[in-house]
Amino acid sequence: MSNPWLKKNPFMSMWLSQANRIAGMMRGQAAAQAKRQINTAVTEATNENLKVLIRGTAPASRKARTKKS
Repeated sequence: MSNPWLKKNPFMSMWLSQANRIAGMMRGQAAAQAKRQINTAVTEATNENLKVLIRGTAPASRKARTKKS
C-alpha cells in the first residue's frame, strides 16, 4: 500500500518554483543595492581623503614685502 502523502504534488512543485524564483530575484536586488551603497561610500571616503591631502599640501602664501625708502 502506497502512502498518499509521499506522492508528487504538481501544485506544490509550481508554488515552490515560483517561491524560489522570487527569493532569488529579491536576493539579487539586495546584493546589487548593497554593492551600490558600498561603491558610494568608498567614493565619498576617497574624495574626502583627497580634499584633506590637497589642503594639507597647498603652498604657503607669501608674506608681503616691506618697501625700502
